[in-house]
This record gives sequence, structure tokens and C-alpha cells, in this order.
Amino acid sequence: MASFTFLKQINAEIRFIENFKPDVVVSDSRASPLLAARALRIPRICILNQFQAIIPRKKRFLRLAKFADFITLTLIGKIWTGGNTLLIPDFPSPYTISAGNLNIPKFYKKNVKLIGPILPVHPNQLRTEKELRKRLELPIDKPVIFAPISGPIKERAFLTGILRKILLEFPEDYEIVISLGYPSTDDKPTHHGNVTIYKWLPNRFEYLKASDLVISRAGHGTLTQCMCYGKPMILIPTPSHTEQLINAKQAKNLGIAEIIQQEKLTREKLLTTIQHVLKSQIFKRAEEVQQEALKHSGLENAVKIINEVAEK
Repeated sequence: MASFTFLKQINAEIRFIENFKPDVVVSDSRASPLLAARALRIPRICILNQFQAIIPRKKRFLRLAKFADFITLTLIGKIWTGGNTLLIPDFPSPYTISAGNLNIPKFYKKNVKLIGPILPVHPNQLRTEKELRKRLELPIDKPVIFAPISGPIKERAFLTGILRKILLEFPEDYEIVISLGYPSTDDKPTHHGNVTIYKWLPNRFEYLKASDLVISRAGHGTLTQCMCYGKPMILIPTPSHTEQLINAKQAKNLGIAEIIQQEKLTREKLLTTIQHVLKSQIFKRAEEVQQEALKHSGLENAVKIINEVAEK
């Protein structure tokens, strides 16, 4: 049944492409438009940040995991790279956050380009940190901690519950802004002393630039955005989410983040980690990485490559 549905999807994509008559087809990792464009002999570009889907390495599933990895690289990897240009919105080595998820065989690599992250808002487009704090009514004289919780509802439900409870008990020494990430709700905040909670924050990049420290999951988008904004991180990866676990480890190896496993998250653990980050060299390292990160504009590079492929 799934195979039949997939074939119907490819057929629908072929009809759409024939009607539109594009010079190039760009897909965000979906296989059906790539296969449809290939059938019509139209140049193809695939954008993705995780080449290798990895099953969590538990001993009882180790053989299954290795077999699944092989199938992924053979079948899905062939679809993504077979005659296509593959764009990865990540930094070149040694700053590649998704390096652990990019186990790309040599015969595919000639089509792969690391273009840098695609930022919705560039930090240079915003006011200075001091101006933003004044505008957002954030204090100048104490650390501002920003906790933007994103991802699927089920993955963030536990974290939003326990993190909100912990941060509401934090000392007044810190100003805390929490975004729960519910886009279909209003953007009116609730205030609890030094803690402000938003269900949805449309100007999240202003708060990101105005903050001193970010607490979040370890999604690829959040990490690359923090790197471009020069913000140190405390990462709480989703349990058994291999991509996030690898991303978090890479950020820690770069010296710009600390990791707290969700099952070990307590008020004392979080407060101690925050105090450590604020007094450590992580701040300086985050600023150094930012200088390198801003040299790579994923949007400009993507547009340039798409135009080049279309012209050919």
C-alpha cells in the first residue's frame, strides 16, 4: 500500500513539473520530486542536513542498526545523490555540526556542497544587543537566559513541563525568557517575577541576539543559528534521538556548548551548569566561532548554485 501511494505521489509530481516547466527542481530531501524530475530529465538539487538516518545503538539492535544504515546509504542515498546536486546547509569542516550524520560514501561526495546555514534573520540585520534589551525591556545589569523550545509536540512536551518548573524556581540573579513554540497561539507573555513565558515568539531572533546564553534541544537549525549569533548553549537533546545526540556532542567538541541529558535535568544541575558556562571560556569560544560562521551565507550560496544549475 505504501509503495502504491508513493508511486501515485511521483505521478502527481510529474504532472506538476510538466505543467510548470522548470529549469531546475529543488527538493528539501523529499524523494518523489527528485524521481519525477529524473524521469523528465530535468536538473535536480536536494537540500538536507542529515544524509544518514541512524537507529540508536543499543546492543540488542546493533545488527539491525547496521543493516538499516546500509539500506539507507544504498537506496535513499542513491535517490538523493543520483545525478543530483546535494546542498547541505551546514558549515565546512571543522565547524560542521551535522558531521556525524554525514557519512557520505566517496563516490557521492563529488556532488555534495556544504553551503552554510540558511538564516531567516541575519544578526547584522538587527539592532545592537544593548538597543534590543532596551526595546524588549530586558535588564542590562544581569544575564539573560533564552530558552526557545522547538520540535514536534511530543518531543518537547516533557521538556517544556520540567524546564518551566525549574526556571520558575531560579534566583532573581537571572532574567529568563521561555518560548514554548506553539505557532497557532497568541504571542502575549505571562510574567512570573524574573521569568517571562511566551507560547509563541514571532521575534525570536531579537531575543536570541539580546541573550547571554541559550538553553534548548539540539536540533540542527537551533545550533547553527546560535553559532551565527555567537551564543553559548546548554543543550538537552531528545532522548534516543541520534541526530540530536550527535549534534550536541559536536557542539561540545567545538567548545561552544555543555550537555545535560534529559533524565539528569534538575534545578541544581541546570543552575550549576549555567554558572559554569557564564564563568568559562565558552563565551569567548562562541564569539570566535561566530566570526567563522558568518563567512558562510547558505542563502546566497544556494541561490548562486541553483542559478548555475538552471543556466546549464
